[in-house]
Amino acid sequence: MREPGEARRQRILAVVASRGAVKVSDLAGELDVSIVTVRRDVEELARLGRVRRGHGVVRSLVPVEQPSPQKPANGAVALVVPERHTYLYETMNGARTVLEAAGVRVVLHIAPQVRGAEKPIVERALTEPVQGLLIAPRWRTYEEETVDDWLAETGVPTVLMERRPGGKLRAMNSVCSDHWYGMQLAVKHLTDLGHRRIVLAARDDSPTARALRKAFKEISGDLEDAITVRSSPEAGLAGVLRAHRATAAILHGDEDALMLVQQLMDAGIAVPEQCSVVAYDDVVAALGSIPLTAVAPPKTQVGKVAAQLLLRKLRNTAQTAERIELLPELKIRSSTERLSVS
Repeated sequence: MREPGEARRQRILAVVASRGAVKVSDLAGELDVSIVTVRRDVEELARLGRVRRGHGVVRSLVPVEQPSPQKPANGAVALVVPERHTYLYETMNGARTVLEAAGVRVVLHIAPQVRGAEKPIVERALTEPVQGLLIAPRWRTYEEETVDDWLAETGVPTVLMERRPGGKLRAMNSVCSDHWYGMQLAVKHLTDLGHRRIVLAARDDSPTARALRKAFKEISGDLEDAITVRSSPEAGLAGVLRAHRATAAILHGDEDALMLVQQLMDAGIAVPEQCSVVAYDDVVAALGSIPLTAVAPPKTQVGKVAAQLLLRKLRNTAQTAERIELLPELKIRSSTERLSVS
């Protein structure tokens, strides 16, 4: 389950690039490796001229730009997010704080749960004096991602939030969480506790869910048993866990994980003594009767960085597109424990 050295060094570069300077000890904690390992990686990156070394600190070769407190241009920024999406509302609020601090008016648009809802909303928004666009498309299916190529031709600087664009949108500005890394955090935590039979329960109706399914398949190859099922209140996951003799489950997102805990308790399966549970999202995971261990994508920070990126593009529209990925964290609580050997 150890992450390859080159992949780890790429993550170090991403963190340093986004923050400007990072303590070696902080990097070790975030990457869950020893300080010695991080030091070796930093030495190699410094030798290659990718970073600067300091006393216990790694520094970027390029200063991190901060948004100017002055308004960059006339007009508002349109902010488009799906309705009833608590996760992305945190991202939205992160973006709003940065834009308002920069003196930019924010106009919020809520997209209903209807296929193709974003396009007419954006078209109407752009009839007003709008200088830029921040948007988090719902993209319930992969097909929806491929037909939204109109986003690449809005006519104003546009940044995708918590979406990793592909196809014709690959060259778009975007800021998102590294969900592969988030899934690795969850699986490594459980395997370190001795769990070798793990179930992932995730819907397939969002880009995040699809990314988690793909990552779990790639990461779980060494497990004794690893299956992926769709999560829903009627899924009967307790029966699935029993059938596969699974001792741990990862669920996307928090509400389904909290409901699974209730189902397990009703079925006489103790959490975490007989089954450890990890939630993915960490919006309300800590509020359960058994607070859930959870992977926490940097939801608010994604919005803040997306707004900072948009401000840079507003000041220099000739800049090349940027894709930024931020690393999730693992919040360890009461729903996971070491597997007892009977």
